[in-house]
Amino acid sequence: MKIIGICGTSGSGKSYVCRLFAKYKIAHIDTDRLYREVVVRRGTPCLKELVESFGSGILDSVGELNRKELSRLVFEDVRSEKNRLLLNSITHKYILKETLALIEKYKSEGVLAVLVDAPVLFESGFDKICDITICVTADRQEKIDRIIARDRISRVNAICRLASQKSDSELRELCNYEIDNSSGARPEEQVKDLISKII
Repeated sequence: MKIIGICGTSGSGKSYVCRLFAKYKIAHIDTDRLYREVVVRRGTPCLKELVESFGSGILDSVGELNRKELSRLVFEDVRSEKNRLLLNSITHKYILKETLALIEKYKSEGVLAVLVDAPVLFESGFDKICDITICVTADRQEKIDRIIARDRISRVNAICRLASQKSDSELRELCNYEIDNSSGARPEEQVKDLISKII
């Protein structure tokens, strides 16, 4: 079974590209969804560890993660870089454990390929479990516009978010393949062509 890692900065349209792969019956592991399952829910070991590190202020009124507050600490606080490294060191190990369990499940079901959708594929070390890596890229202004529309945040915050992530050029250097998801780039055809090469 081929394990395909896919990454991209915020606003690149990675989720859309993953849906294109799904049309070819490639299993999809969304590590953001796993993040919500292992981090957000009250009482999980991961959430307990986060509270120990960041304080109870990251919890909402029912004891679940207040993602907005944690996001503020990671992207907007003066200690953002330190906080981001701390957050990743805590959460990645829990998400990797769940990812590996799902990979084994798909393998036992005879699936030919699985897409591991990880926004921070290399920072998390998830690339080490992948046979192939793909980055989704897009025009910078388009990414900013998409982030603003999707997350309802200011332009300044959208730019800060992008600045905290690896650039498209860095991802191109790290990955085996690239899918350009800018307007008019026809990502559907790129995905079809790529599948013919790697599966």
